[in-house]
Amino acid sequence: MGGIIVVGVDGSETAKKAAESAKGLAAAMDASLHVVSAFDSDRTEVFGSGSDRWIVSDADAAEQVARTVAESLGRDITVTYSAARGRPADALIKEAVRMDARIIVVGNRRMRGVGRVLGSVANSVAHNAPCDVYIANTYDAD
Repeated sequence: MGGIIVVGVDGSETAKKAAESAKGLAAAMDASLHVVSAFDSDRTEVFGSGSDRWIVSDADAAEQVARTVAESLGRDITVTYSAARGRPADALIKEAVRMDARIIVVGNRRMRGVGRVLGSVANSVAHNAPCDVYIANTYDAD
């Protein structure tokens, strides 16, 4: 089958579970996996003093989250990563379009109870994605 699967991560345990599900799906489909972390601002901070200064931005932090998850997924499949600007659902959709993804994987966190009514990343992606959406169960088994 092949193609690209996109999964969004934010450093949470539930996002890590969604990424693990995406890895399994990618392996089963002989697809590659693209791990994305969203950032919503251009905020930067300067650390250090004199010639030992460095700048850390929200984009850098988001890319570090995506890289950490991508590297943790092992070497069984091809895994790439990036940071994408925007709210999480918008960033995932934008990356799916850019990568010509076959599937976007999102977790079902906050899809129960009040969050289900107010909306969630998964709901927004499911209603606006340019491709198939796989909603991974990120809740612990009851």
